[in-house]
Amino acid sequence: MRTDVSAALTDVPLHRAFVSVLGQARPVGAGVLITPRLVLTCAHVVNSALGCDRFSSALPSRGQAISVRLPHIDRDRELAGRVVPEMWRPPRSRPELGHLAPPAVGMLPYYGDLAVLELDSEALPGAEPAPFLPQRDGNEVVAQWASGHTLPTLRAMPRVSAHPWIALDVLGGTVAAGFSGGPLWDRERQAVVGLVVAAHETAGQPASALLPPDHRGPVAAMYAIGLSSIEAELPALPPVAVPAAGRGRQQLLATLEELLTTRQAIKECEERLAARLGRKSVGPAADIERLAGMAMGVRRGVPELLDTVYEHLSEHCPGALAESGGWEGLLRIAHLVSPRERLSPQRRRNLSALLMHCRSTDPAALLRTVLPYAEGLPTPVDLADATDILEGYDAPPGQRITPLLQGVVHISVQSRAASEGIADDLDAWTRSAAPRLGVAPAAVDQFRADTSAAYASTAPSRRPDTVPPRVQVELLPVSPGQLFTYQIWVWNGDGRHEVVLTQDTEVPSHQVVEAIRRVLRTEVEEYPDTALLEFFVAPAWLRLEVDTWEFPGDADDSGFHPGISRRVVLRSTERTRETYAGWKRRSSALSTAPRLLLDEHSTDPAVALARLEVSPDAGIVVVCCDQQQQGRVLRQCIQAGMHTVLWNREDQGGQLATELLALVEGIDHTRIPEAVRQARIKAMADPDCPTHHGRRLSLLHDGPDHRPPPLAPDLWALTHP
Repeated sequence: MRTDVSAALTDVPLHRAFVSVLGQARPVGAGVLITPRLVLTCAHVVNSALGCDRFSSALPSRGQAISVRLPHIDRDRELAGRVVPEMWRPPRSRPELGHLAPPAVGMLPYYGDLAVLELDSEALPGAEPAPFLPQRDGNEVVAQWASGHTLPTLRAMPRVSAHPWIALDVLGGTVAAGFSGGPLWDRERQAVVGLVVAAHETAGQPASALLPPDHRGPVAAMYAIGLSSIEAELPALPPVAVPAAGRGRQQLLATLEELLTTRQAIKECEERLAARLGRKSVGPAADIERLAGMAMGVRRGVPELLDTVYEHLSEHCPGALAESGGWEGLLRIAHLVSPRERLSPQRRRNLSALLMHCRSTDPAALLRTVLPYAEGLPTPVDLADATDILEGYDAPPGQRITPLLQGVVHISVQSRAASEGIADDLDAWTRSAAPRLGVAPAAVDQFRADTSAAYASTAPSRRPDTVPPRVQVELLPVSPGQLFTYQIWVWNGDGRHEVVLTQDTEVPSHQVVEAIRRVLRTEVEEYPDTALLEFFVAPAWLRLEVDTWEFPGDADDSGFHPGISRRVVLRSTERTRETYAGWKRRSSALSTAPRLLLDEHSTDPAVALARLEVSPDAGIVVVCCDQQQQGRVLRQCIQAGMHTVLWNREDQGGQLATELLALVEGIDHTRIPEAVRQARIKAMADPDCPTHHGRRLSLLHDGPDHRPPPLAPDLWALTHP
């Protein structure tokens, strides 16, 4: 074990908040102190401490005490904690809170698995709540074992952060069962960024949704619950502490002194803020320093301070809100102190609760609409995630309406058009939030009217209400392309887009197909004519013969052949702002643009690029050239933003080019995957004709919702415009 990691851990505030959870007098997991009397941990750790099944959903009674220790404060003293009923979230297999079915073995990720323990007395002197921050990709983190000693630690690097988990690659150290529930510590930012929850075991062993009680050894990957997921699962959780901010503090103090001119005003605001944040009020000892310090010390405390001051001024001196310098200056300085937070905790929760009922707005499309020129936007998981991203952006010069309010208005307009019944509530939320964000309600009303008019003019081009279900496979081949790791996602038109199966160790193709078949049977309603199977692969692997793979089955089973049983298409994992711009232009002209042929005369990249630029509206192309040259031509098609590319992985020639052009001529582009499937069926039904164009036929079909799973590793991640 690397001792430098252990030594570093003892020098940070984490050791004053680290909690060891005991079962039968031995550590079974860990937790983290979030207030002097509350401990955050995993629900499966609590179940293990009580001797229950780790996946048990039964709420422990208040009479069942869980023993905990603060090993860095007093190694031998035990404290008693009890589960807070409203903050009990046992492991479950679906996002819905009412769906308590535990996940099947090897099915990752699952949801919930969080619990909050209330201590019978305040934590020991010297203990302090841990500071929290959202995970930032690229920052190494440290995890600590539940024994409380500093030696059993490990180093990990987050691969990607998304709901509900953070996926991490273990860089050094040994994973033990006691890591469950323990904090991930970002050494650079000096904050907890998540709780350890699960791990994938080593090659040759099955994936484990939880660390088994007797596990100790190397793992391929580790998972943690991030702060955004914790807050979404536990709306009653008091705001967690954050590292103290430095910028803007003195400016904030000066502006508060200008607005709150009496000791009584300061006292009233301090008492109101303390009640909202779940902190103790200091009563008559309140002053500007304590008021600002309380707000700056917890997550979303500064927006809560703004709400408190706004309400106080509205009640006692409304003229201060209209003055040019006071309120506007406080908003400006608050954005400096807390740059990515605009909403108070309750206002954020109210918005997230409303967004759960909105199915008509695509999160990625919302970001592209509101922030068309922003670079490097992350892929949002849902609308709550999208609005959380918008919250961190200021309004552009000359525009008063913030991107956050713009996004909510867009969601409301689309929700009203789809008759989802939530638009009025979203409008009411916007009217309430706008003045607190420094935006005039009249400006919001005008923006809503303009957005409604623009949306009404484009309504006929919206996608239909019924969208075929899809199984999306993120495939990472291992050279030379005979072994694969993967993640399988389920996507449907009702807003579901979640990972249901992962494989971090290399397996052959027939195991990939068997997993796809299992997902089709258990996770997707059986629609033989409409269910679509999509493989996301890097451009270098576009010619993988995924449509010819087969799971042989057994004596009572006819096996499973993806390219015959389902429409199978390939999608590229390489998309940039430039390729998206080309794709958007070509997609709008699909119904009228001619099909384009790139034959053996277009194998030179410069020639292929020129042919594609000469036909800027063509979105469907047939590639018919030598097998060795196909890769370069396919890459040119991707970079040009082609919507659909059809090619044969082996044959070429004038007759084949004619047949493939005829295959895509005269039919709607949405029917091309089915036409390709029928061609594959005909080729298989006619084994005596080895030259049938359906043999080794492959299709790159880039639909408008081109989006990889949020948990995909960096190599698979897409850049969305």
